[in-house]
Amino acid sequence: MNDKIELIVGLGNPGSKYAQTRHNAGAEYVEQLANKLLVNLSEDKKYSGLYGKALVNGKSIHLLIPTTYMNLSGSSVAALANFYKIPVQNILVAHDELDINPGTARFKKSGGHGGHNGLRDIINKLGNNKDFYRLRLGIGHPGIAKDVANFVLAKASQKEQQMTQDAVDEAIYHTSTVINGEWNMAMNKLHSFKAV
Repeated sequence: MNDKIELIVGLGNPGSKYAQTRHNAGAEYVEQLANKLLVNLSEDKKYSGLYGKALVNGKSIHLLIPTTYMNLSGSSVAALANFYKIPVQNILVAHDELDINPGTARFKKSGGHGGHNGLRDIINKLGNNKDFYRLRLGIGHPGIAKDVANFVLAKASQKEQQMTQDAVDEAIYHTSTVINGEWNMAMNKLHSFKAV
């Protein structure tokens, strides 16, 4: 896996009502990555999102947080990818992940949507192509399927928020490695991290 990342997308729901909810973990990662790279994300109607461009290791990287609702994220991602002719395998999508505990982050290549509406719409709008990379930010599972919708749209406890923040910090630290296409190194390092 030596695909070079050209576009990093962070998924969430727009508006202050959803700020810091579990479902917005991906958007928070891109927001903080942009801050670290001194990039100003600003509203871009063309892509229905907050958009900025960064220079990392001499490479131009597009940063995007769709301002559509989560289940419509694909139109934003597809608009930008099509405009800049970015191949699907050069996209990294950061999102919350029910199947991983808080304080844990995982890089992954390709795969299904696992019931995640943001991923489902992106796959759909990219012509049913699942070959983009993911950064899965663990939020844990409420234990009962019918509780999932309320769980992901709720704010986490302070301890849980801190654990997620630690995982986001660690993921940001390894992002330049994935931009270089050194996936195995980034995976080994990130996957051995566990917030306490």
